[in-house]
Amino acid sequence: MQQQSPAPDGFVYVSLTQLMQLEHRVRGLSFQGRQPLSSILSGNHASRLRGRGLNFDELRHYNPGDDLRHLDWRASMRYGKPFVRSYTEERDRPALILVDQRMSMFFGSQRSFKSSTAAELAALSAWMAFHAGDRVGGLVFNDSRIERISPIRSRSRVEALCAAVTRQNQALSASLPDAENEPQLDRVLQTCLAMAGHDHLICLISDFAGAGPRTLQLLRELSAHNDVIAMQVYDPLALNLPARGRVMVTQGELQVELEVERRQVHQPLGDFLTGRLKEVAALLRRSQVPVMMINTGEDPLEQLRRELGRLTGAGR
Repeated sequence: MQQQSPAPDGFVYVSLTQLMQLEHRVRGLSFQGRQPLSSILSGNHASRLRGRGLNFDELRHYNPGDDLRHLDWRASMRYGKPFVRSYTEERDRPALILVDQRMSMFFGSQRSFKSSTAAELAALSAWMAFHAGDRVGGLVFNDSRIERISPIRSRSRVEALCAAVTRQNQALSASLPDAENEPQLDRVLQTCLAMAGHDHLICLISDFAGAGPRTLQLLRELSAHNDVIAMQVYDPLALNLPARGRVMVTQGELQVELEVERRQVHQPLGDFLTGRLKEVAALLRRSQVPVMMINTGEDPLEQLRRELGRLTGAGR
């Protein structure tokens, strides 16, 4: 008997139509360089993206106001006059969107599941890169599979990425085993290293379950020659566990009602959720990769807008 596909509602399961329609909501948003990124658990840490690379354009006479760092000393000494090198910004660059659809993401207590929030963020990131003139591709992964989409500058490639996200998102089920102890995240980063030589934009969207020392090393290697952004998706319970009452925790078709006012429930659950979130945030800080903290209780687009817009003064 063939298993029936889940009905996408946009919160537990997404649809391809939903992700494609997000194109019209990214107007005014950009991953361009000189935008500092910070997060609620990053302290005062703020990093700037390098932006696109520069191509040598021409060697010309120095004009007052030219950047002295672009002086070509060899040519200046040879001709007895100051010469500068001028550059043009690359018209496009490859953007790789890494999207986590593991079982650890199939959880939610407010608004959306982490897996669906990650899917929305992936589509928003892809459309932002596409409208910036970049080539779009990515890696979509679950606990056992990594789907690779090579970056191409085309609307159909964005659709291919969104289709891969939708397939893996709709394949999630509470009946599947949770394999978060497997080093799948590190495998994905290793695959990304093989794809991205230099000057790529890499957006990693995950809850970072199972992240460890090897994850840190791979992130550092990736960010040495590429612009890397980490979007850590988390559930609001991790930061604001209510002191009393009952909390319905949902994981797929499984629902567990917890009486959080009971000390033996509240303390261990709060320590686990908050501690795990802060451990991952600390690891990401050590990687020097800009971090966005995105919670499942709010619209992902509005959170992206806050991170990219309202925090523009954080690194000044």
